[in-house]
Amino acid sequence: EVQLVESGGGLVQAGGSLRLSCVASLTFAGYAIGWFRQAPGKEREGVSCIASPDGSTYYADSVKGRFTISNNNAKNTVYLQMNSLNPEDTAVYYCAAELGSLCSDSPAEYDYWGQGTQVTVSS
Repeated sequence: EVQLVESGGGLVQAGGSLRLSCVASLTFAGYAIGWFRQAPGKEREGVSCIASPDGSTYYADSVKGRFTISNNNAKNTVYLQMNSLNPEDTAVYYCAAELGSLCSDSPAEYDYWGQGTQVTVSS
């Protein structure tokens, strides 16, 4: 059974930074790993994704220039560095794995999901 475990969420003031981690029980080759977020009353939205093996990335317009996705294949871990956070970034953040070499921002494309980690940005 594939498991994804997120960590690194928390409470931060506007303008601050957090780094989320997603540790996977699978090797990344042949998978795209995405980060999604869901705020109360809103649909789950794609934030960022990194594909393997070419390392191509995707960012939602709302986070471009502020968030950076990276991976450490030796540790089966994907990171999401989040800078210049604002209250609109408040949500539960999920990582997900999609079998395939292309990133997608559609939750329906992903096969495995973590349990989520809460990110709260105060103004």
